[in-house]
Amino acid sequence: MTEETKMEVESEAATVEKKNNNVTPSASGESAAQYPDMELAQTIHRATLLANGKLDADSTELLPSDLASKVLTKVTEIHNPSLYQHLAPLLKWTPLTPTELETMNSKNASDVKGLEAKVAEAQENAGDMEVLDGRFAVAVFMAKSGTKEDALAAYQKVVDLPKLSSGKRMDALMEQSRIASFYGDISMNKNYVKEIAKLADESGDWDRRNRLKVYNALCKMLSRDVKLAASLLIDGIATFSCMEMCTYSEFILYTILSNILYLPRTRIKELIIDGPEILSVKDDISVQQAFTLVSALYDCDYKAYLHAMVEMENVLLADRFLQPHCGYIMRELHVLGYKQFLDSYKTVTLESMAKSFGVSVEFLDGQLSRFIAAGRLTAKIDKFGGVVETNRPDLKNAQYRDMIQQGDLLLNRIQKLARVVDV
Repeated sequence: MTEETKMEVESEAATVEKKNNNVTPSASGESAAQYPDMELAQTIHRATLLANGKLDADSTELLPSDLASKVLTKVTEIHNPSLYQHLAPLLKWTPLTPTELETMNSKNASDVKGLEAKVAEAQENAGDMEVLDGRFAVAVFMAKSGTKEDALAAYQKVVDLPKLSSGKRMDALMEQSRIASFYGDISMNKNYVKEIAKLADESGDWDRRNRLKVYNALCKMLSRDVKLAASLLIDGIATFSCMEMCTYSEFILYTILSNILYLPRTRIKELIIDGPEILSVKDDISVQQAFTLVSALYDCDYKAYLHAMVEMENVLLADRFLQPHCGYIMRELHVLGYKQFLDSYKTVTLESMAKSFGVSVEFLDGQLSRFIAAGRLTAKIDKFGGVVETNRPDLKNAQYRDMIQQGDLLLNRIQKLARVVDV
């Protein structure tokens, strides 16, 4: 490289660096607020289920009492009296005495007063950035030690600041979304995600857009829109940076379990079984179990598939995003396995199919009858002959029925429109 060329490159790099300094930095997973702690939310979820006997103790590394003590230590560290009072009866902690409660509340009030004083000083003697930093400091403290309502209100004051950039507004809304998610408020979380999405469409940078995919996917997961969540999760797998919402292993777990229900076999092989990002964490315990499940389905090892499903149930229950939909996911996994098996046969004996799945004929008969009656499997059972007959709908007939249905719908809409026009 000549000296002249070298000088041109250095000059161009300096110009790029200067331009980048004018861009509002994005709050990536590393710089996002530490609180609310979503790992603590997961631990609280598991401890609560264990305390109520709804989760097998073998599915966690700690005994119920140890897990409850771990949560107690964390809640005490963050000095959050309202969270303590909420969890005390659930995890059988000794309730705070009025004196202890007053001491904690007084200390928190003193700390907030000090942070608010810094904001007031910045408003009088400093600029907008110092005021913004002060407001964020108050909001972060409230997210750590305050109530849900106080934390949301503190971040709303950040959102309402004049001259606030769209990027910083998105950061504040993302923190509000996390608070709503931490406390399990699905409806409120939806509203925040919608607001963030509007801002992202207008002026969101690539990092915030990528993080928004995770926020949106987990929101859809909680709302049981698993298909859309699966699409968002698989799309964001290579650009994941949202460590404040979940760990990478948890993200991969959600990606595998949602996409196994919708991806065709070839895409499952390409994106999941051979996916480099998934292979990098497949030795993690929960991911390993999910990977075993999808691999058994792809290899048509139905006995191993059902065994992996049994192992997965505790994984589903132990996760706060998956637990509300455990029954739904388990049912869909059963349908998926039975459908894939039956697609390979015109007729098959119940005994042979039961042997392939490693279950009794009676159990299989009950399951298939339920799914056939619900229209989930296109088959019928010949009880006398002990066989299952698959009914593959003819493609042309199916297209004809779809056309008739869509035509009727179109005619109904035209008739309604004609009435409106006549009026």
